[in-house]
Amino acid sequence: MVGRPFWRRSTGQKGALLLRRAVERVTMNLRAAADGRAEWVGFSRWLNNPSVTVDEIVGHGAEVLSKRCAGLHVLAIQDTTELNYARHAGRVRGLGPSGNGIDPGLFVHPVLAVDAGSRALLGLAGMQIWTRQGAASPDYQSQPIEEKESYRWIKSAADAKSALAAAAMVTVIGDRESDIYEEFDRIPDARTHLLTRACRDRALVGGGKLFDIAENWPVQHSFDLAVRAQPGRAARTAKIALRFGEVTIKRPANCSDRKAARQLTLRLVEVKELDPVIEEPIHWRLLTTHTVTTVKQALQIVDWYRQRWHIEQLFRTSKSQGLDIESSQVEAAEALFKLAAIAMTAATKIMQLVLARDGTVDRPATDVVPPDQLPILETLQVQLEGRTDKQKNPHSKHSVAWLAWIIARLGGWTGYASERPPGPITMRRGWHRFKQMSAGWRLRDMCTP
Repeated sequence: MVGRPFWRRSTGQKGALLLRRAVERVTMNLRAAADGRAEWVGFSRWLNNPSVTVDEIVGHGAEVLSKRCAGLHVLAIQDTTELNYARHAGRVRGLGPSGNGIDPGLFVHPVLAVDAGSRALLGLAGMQIWTRQGAASPDYQSQPIEEKESYRWIKSAADAKSALAAAAMVTVIGDRESDIYEEFDRIPDARTHLLTRACRDRALVGGGKLFDIAENWPVQHSFDLAVRAQPGRAARTAKIALRFGEVTIKRPANCSDRKAARQLTLRLVEVKELDPVIEEPIHWRLLTTHTVTTVKQALQIVDWYRQRWHIEQLFRTSKSQGLDIESSQVEAAEALFKLAAIAMTAATKIMQLVLARDGTVDRPATDVVPPDQLPILETLQVQLEGRTDKQKNPHSKHSVAWLAWIIARLGGWTGYASERPPGPITMRRGWHRFKQMSAGWRLRDMCTP
């Protein structure tokens, strides 16, 4: 891997090897990641070692990230995914109920750092992992926000601010669960903004409700929005009406922090699909601390919010479409926590290739691979390129886009611009082949006199 060995020297080599194998072999199955029983036992012992913590794993990623974000405007995209271990219910220990309240499971809440300018995936700016300890307390609503599970949104935003301290600006992006008054009150500062899809119809200073106010605003702009395909729903082009303006929301009566500001002034950007025939049409109410006084600024807010799609891809890559973390044979909860952290780190590496595929990302390939693997990639490029210009690698040598082109070709992509861009599945296939080839390359060097 790029950078120093994982964590402390005494335990770091085994952790670094597990992460490298997870990426190389696109698996979180310890038997598949290991070369023989000794390594498999070593991985298991490392995961069960109480001296190794999730905080150390996450901290290492933040340390690497701090060197990449200097001077940039970074989108810190956060969300939660559930890992369900129903298939291993009789074997796993220490896990509480998953989202359905029955199966054993845990929850992972990562923060992806994306360069707002180039769209390059820079790394992970934070991560929380937990399991539930039964049903919520009857006095849940009256508890301090710090004692609620929803506090994860505030803590992750604060952690991202710290990890991205060298950035020129940070915009923390969250979906509807992140619509928390205390987060808007505590997180923003001169260089940190929030962008959240509204969930609550909040009361406004001067009367009225948040969800009603935009109905009285004029449509400032209409545009076409490409909507990605979803399970059971084909891709389409949506006709969108854009409205925006300033709102001042009141502190909720049930706000757990009585020291929070009595009111907050934010900007509301409404994105509403015009076709009444569409089932569940798009209707986003985006609350932000950014200034929004022009159509250009409003469209920028919409574009930044749409970058949330990348964290959804990260979750797919870590699950059945990629690393298949839910199939792990690890049994203890603490070990599963650490394995989940490794999986998200490995999935991020694969996603860096996906985001770089179109050549707009101006980052070095050494964000993803160590320098000593560049000669192997140069040799592979010669073999993968065709005779025509359309079959040549069009990207700058040793850039992450150059690397992504090679990995995608190894994964089965033809290289033609007319073909659908390579996604996470293609990239993981290509990465697996590349690592097999690089292992053969190293073996050849060892055997050459």
